[in-house]
Amino acid sequence: MKFLHASQNRFIFALSKRDRRLLQEVLRLYPRIPPAHQVLSKGEKLPDQESSQQLLNDALAEQRVENKKQVQAFLESPKRFAENEAGCRLTLSTSEMEWLLQVLNDIRVGSWVILGSPEPRTELRLLNEKTAPDFWAMEMAGYFQAHLLEATEGT
Repeated sequence: MKFLHASQNRFIFALSKRDRRLLQEVLRLYPRIPPAHQVLSKGEKLPDQESSQQLLNDALAEQRVENKKQVQAFLESPKRFAENEAGCRLTLSTSEMEWLLQVLNDIRVGSWVILGSPEPRTELRLLNEKTAPDFWAMEMAGYFQAHLLEATEGT
């Protein structure tokens, strides 16, 4: 994935055929953060904590459903990936960039949580046939996030 340029609230990237397939495969994994992972408070007791937590869970579930629909529409949009000889061009608005970063972050962090939230030094020791797909998802989501963030630094 290579950032080409930004103009008029649009970011344009060149993707090889391989990068396009990888991005599509990673995005199909959304959502990854387990629903019970996000809690209102880890320490102190809040008034009406159970119903407040349920409200948070419901709002997050609703957001995941909406994001899942958006991911599907993103992947199916014929205009999204303008094909060329080398692969394709991906054009994103500023709001689409922010949304895509949030989706990729869910995939990256969710994969990390599924792996047991390992410290960076222990990641390779955890790699085996069972954990490799989650490790791959975490690393690929991070790869695409890095490229998207790099494009925003120059604008």
